[in-house]
Amino acid sequence: MLRAGIVGLPNVGKSTLFNALTRTRKAESANYPFCTIDPNVGVVNVPDNRLAVLKDIAKTSVVIPAAVEFVDIAGLVAGASKGEGLGNKFLANIREVDAIVQVVRCFENDDIVHSMGSVDPIRDIEIINTELVLSDMESIERQREKAIKKARGQDKEAQAQVAVMDKLIPHLNEGKPAKTLDLSSEETEIMDGLFLLSSKPVIYAANVMEDDLATSENNEMVGKVRAYAKESHQAECVVISAQIESELIDLSEEESKEFLTDLGVDDSGISLLIQATYSLLGLLTYFTAGEKEVRAWTITRGMLAPQAAGVIHTDFEKGFIKAEVVTYEDLANLGSVQAAREAGKYRFEGKEYEFQDGDVALFRFNN
Repeated sequence: MLRAGIVGLPNVGKSTLFNALTRTRKAESANYPFCTIDPNVGVVNVPDNRLAVLKDIAKTSVVIPAAVEFVDIAGLVAGASKGEGLGNKFLANIREVDAIVQVVRCFENDDIVHSMGSVDPIRDIEIINTELVLSDMESIERQREKAIKKARGQDKEAQAQVAVMDKLIPHLNEGKPAKTLDLSSEETEIMDGLFLLSSKPVIYAANVMEDDLATSENNEMVGKVRAYAKESHQAECVVISAQIESELIDLSEEESKEFLTDLGVDDSGISLLIQATYSLLGLLTYFTAGEKEVRAWTITRGMLAPQAAGVIHTDFEKGFIKAEVVTYEDLANLGSVQAAREAGKYRFEGKEYEFQDGDVALFRFNN
């Protein structure tokens, strides 16, 4: 299962957000730096309104949603790349995740200490990004020395690596994350093999106070984060309120909806953040739907039919014959499997079919 790491400066709401995502109080949340030392890990269900519709069509009571794994990582401070604070641990933990959710504090509150002494979301983002870039520069210097030795021996792969690293070094020296460097698909594949921290996909979670969620469009700090994320890092920004979610943990679904309605919102932003992170990881969902259960299956973007079948069981991939597929939209609009079949919306797909998000499938295979 792919992992998303929740990162940020101390006391920006990371652990509170993690508890909200996992609906637990697993991560300690306190008003002092480094209350998270070892990373907390939680598996989170991906909200998907399509499951309820498929449940009614299939006439089943069992629904199994897709899931994604979140890791709550220790707070970072300036100088982490040189070992300040829990820097070495932070950087080691972030190296093990596939994408980054960077929590940014977008509220003033004198009762919650900020490690930098003031609230400035862009400064906070740049502190973290700078530390990732500095760590990558050190990593590239080490890797480049080894690659140059191999390249002198006419190693084509090493020569290609050196060429990419020679493009990355001046880019990183300007303080820019590796992922923002314009590279060809072949060069990007080489860069991925360098395992750079700043090459990981990122999403920004702008954390606001309870009273600001309904009017977040008017929050100047949120506006700055959105603009910075888009212009500087080609990234998305989702507004969340970790404070609200911490209050919802012990409430029932009905009580939670009522609480949010009283605040003038439909959601605290958590559902949108989970869905956006799922997409950021390059994940898609296809469904199986029958009387036994409706289930969401997670696949990576670009996966072909046999591999998609193999997510259910390796025997499905080995003996794959064909997939019977209908889009969720067609099935939902027609209201039943029978109606979809009669309308000619079910189709047979072979080994070269690339599964799409929302496909509802039945596989045929040899035992």
